[in-house]
Amino acid sequence: MCKIKNISIHGAREHNLQNISIELPRNKLIVITGVSGSGKSSLAFDTIHAEGQRRYIESLSTYARQFLGTIKKPDVDRIDGLSPTISIEQKNTSHNPRSTVGTITEIHDYLRLLFARIGIPHSPTTGLPIEKQTVSQMADRILTFEQGTRMYMLAPIVRNRKGEYKKELAALLKQGFQRIKIDGEFYQISDAPNLDKKYKHNIEVVVDRIVIHENIRDRIVNSLKTCLQLANGLCIAEIIDSSQSCDKKTPDDMNHSTPQNILFSEKVACPVSGFSIAEIEPRIFSFNNPAGACHHCDGLGISQKIDENLIIPNPKLALHNGAIAPWSTPLSEYHTKILTTLGEELGFSLSDRWCNISEEIQKILLYGTKKNDTIPSLNKKSSHTNCCFKGIIPTLEQRWNKEDSAFFQEIIQRYMSSSPCPACNGYRLKSEAFAIKINGKHIGEITDMSIKKVQIWFEKLPAQISQKANKIAESILEEIQKRIRFLVEIGLDYLTLSRNSNMLSNGESQRIRLASQIGSGLTGVLYVLDEPSIGLHQRDNAKLINTLKHLRDTGNTVIVVEHDEETMLAADHIVDIGPDAGVNGGNIVAEGSPSQIIAHPTSLTGKYMSGEMKIKIPQKRRQHNPNKMIHVINARSNNLKNITASIPIGLFTAITGISGGGKSTFLISTLYKAAARLIMGAKYNPGIYDRIDGLEYIDKVVNINQSPIGHTPRSNPATYVGAFTPIRDWFSNLPESKALGYKAGCFSFNVKGGRCEVCEGNGVIKIAMHFLPDVYITCDICQGKRYNPETLNICFKGKSIADILAMTVEESVDFFTTIPAIHNKLKTLKEVGLGYIKIGQSANTLSGGESQRVKLAKELSKQATGNTLYILDEPTTGLHYHDIAKLLDILHTLVERGNSIIVIEHNLEVIKTADWILDFGPEGGDNGGKIIASGTPEDIAKEASSYTGKFLKSILKEK
Repeated sequence: MCKIKNISIHGAREHNLQNISIELPRNKLIVITGVSGSGKSSLAFDTIHAEGQRRYIESLSTYARQFLGTIKKPDVDRIDGLSPTISIEQKNTSHNPRSTVGTITEIHDYLRLLFARIGIPHSPTTGLPIEKQTVSQMADRILTFEQGTRMYMLAPIVRNRKGEYKKELAALLKQGFQRIKIDGEFYQISDAPNLDKKYKHNIEVVVDRIVIHENIRDRIVNSLKTCLQLANGLCIAEIIDSSQSCDKKTPDDMNHSTPQNILFSEKVACPVSGFSIAEIEPRIFSFNNPAGACHHCDGLGISQKIDENLIIPNPKLALHNGAIAPWSTPLSEYHTKILTTLGEELGFSLSDRWCNISEEIQKILLYGTKKNDTIPSLNKKSSHTNCCFKGIIPTLEQRWNKEDSAFFQEIIQRYMSSSPCPACNGYRLKSEAFAIKINGKHIGEITDMSIKKVQIWFEKLPAQISQKANKIAESILEEIQKRIRFLVEIGLDYLTLSRNSNMLSNGESQRIRLASQIGSGLTGVLYVLDEPSIGLHQRDNAKLINTLKHLRDTGNTVIVVEHDEETMLAADHIVDIGPDAGVNGGNIVAEGSPSQIIAHPTSLTGKYMSGEMKIKIPQKRRQHNPNKMIHVINARSNNLKNITASIPIGLFTAITGISGGGKSTFLISTLYKAAARLIMGAKYNPGIYDRIDGLEYIDKVVNINQSPIGHTPRSNPATYVGAFTPIRDWFSNLPESKALGYKAGCFSFNVKGGRCEVCEGNGVIKIAMHFLPDVYITCDICQGKRYNPETLNICFKGKSIADILAMTVEESVDFFTTIPAIHNKLKTLKEVGLGYIKIGQSANTLSGGESQRVKLAKELSKQATGNTLYILDEPTTGLHYHDIAKLLDILHTLVERGNSIIVIEHNLEVIKTADWILDFGPEGGDNGGKIIASGTPEDIAKEASSYTGKFLKSILKEK
């Protein structure tokens, strides 16, 4: 049988693809490149991957397919030689606070198994290893209670398990037992309720009811033996209220007592403190299981509380000017009365700045008056002339605990900050889990170590545990070490296993999923990846490329949508799509080996790779003014090592360094949040620092990040940049609209009037899938056009409002050339390289890089004021060399207008054009958090200890 050598695609027309046909070699590393919007993702994800997924789902049974739904067939004539596909996109899709690096990679599952099998229990009191308890030791512990103490001896036969347990209860009745405790309630066994088998239950048999006295030991021993036999080595002594005779207590009396439970175990217990562990199973190490999750935080590892710093974000403001943030929008008549009354009693006025009010009065305002201290009542109807003032923070806490409205809870949450749970210290687990250790460490300490340190710890472990433990753990250790090795090889050794997945960057998230796929050991699969080099320093690029080659060498086809030159040079086959974006793209410009692409006469990619076209290094850089700098003093959040950094005002600054070096912690968590709070009163809680000088040179700070511009189909680029309002106004002023009395609201899909009421102007109808993600289907009535037929009959130059929204940015710019109010706002979208997207395109379909550039376009469309600090995190995401050149022109234009720009960036094409660089390192995680060098690119290139400098040195030679 002839082995299929190629994936043959015939007549691909998805989105802007121009009926292309192409042969892609199987079991090779293939890079698909081209300018933004040229059709790369349309080919890789929306055609190849979508068809692979569709065929897989169609191969399943009808029963399975009803849960997965159907996938629309891509617009392609035929694809031959297609393997099952796995897509690893750049979007971080997990918002689950329980998801961590350890759970995603399954390392945490193997850790749980390891600790359950070879972990040694230790006493929290003595710190010594603890062993099994004897019946005699248990009896001695019970007899330490005062004489007259009454207790029940219970056998916990079911602990947190699902089932009906009818047979078990019947068997107990036959054995002579009469009473039972089910889910905290006492019953006669004959009257026990029917249990729902879908829910977890706890069942304890009442073996004996005793009162402590001198001659009770033999009875206690016998009861203990019965409990231990029934409950597989467990017994609960439940001490109850001694005010009534135990024999006279009814089940109802029992249910209303407040017992103290002592768990005894034949297996593990501390003879000094009595600390006992019922079972050592994997589930007690899981924060997603009630058996293991910390009761205080429910396994989340954090607790939330009202934060003083968020209540008073700017102490320099006066009380009547919004010093108290929850009362500042606006200061209501009621709050004004409270402050006025308190001021009269305590001696301050509403015109006083918060920072000028005494600390004692500040505490009263925040936490209230003492019980004996009162102020005149504000409630005229009240019979009390005086009352206590609760305080701002206790009032908000009370509302938070009682409030059912999600809207008000969201408002209150703005003033709350998270801190590690005090009960579990952020480890998420019950104390029993921390008592079990391997080589002196509990599972929480392992997951809080950097992955590099975990790798070293596990390499040394076999020599530090017994031969028996090695034999038991051999296969578990192999799985853990294999997964750890993949994470290290892919450049993620600075992360911790406890890191929340929603705190990962898109690039980190993608590389973790890539490492998980390598760990799965699949062969014969077609992997489709979207820019895996995002957020990766040039030093670590080789690690990523080796990983991709490893996937290929194990018998898989790897397709990568990528712009990184090193990755392209390492590819077996490159497909260059273009020549331009949108309707001017979608064609195969060139394909072949890297050398063939470089030699191709019409390939833009080839010209940049050969050096024929290049992003030029500035002949003269802007000079910094030492007297106009932002100084961040002693920043020390996360891994920052108490650093002091200076950034020039009015320049283009690049923050560089190894992944995990502390760049985002410094720029986003510390400088941006602190500046936004101090300058604009934003409700952020910044990282820890001593002070920031130089913010007086800044009027406004803007973080242009990659978060979506909206989360629903209603949000789109036209509404975000402010172009849709003048478009609606223009349509409402057309003669046909005036004749029918149509106002601007009739052309809005957010309000009743002109919109389609079946889909309420969404163009799609949301189908709730309960345990699956919601599905959106096109509205049958308006066919996705959002408006009713009467509204669509109003046309300008032959185009309805729906036709306008379906235009690309480039088309709309030409269409509205004669209308400056619309043209100027849309023009900025084109300037940032988004000429190919539709102006009415749903925000939730835009990539992170596209969302970031839409935000940048909005800033460009505003009237220039200067003195704005713009912050961007990896703005080159998803950009081709040609697009980067356009973006740099825009960023430098903003600087020329008197603004300051700071970017976090790994792309050397951007870094080489910067005026100033702050380089972080030297490594990631615990070994990072320092400033290695600062200055011009030429200064950084001279710094021997800077990895960034080493790569800059070679690229600056072309100057």
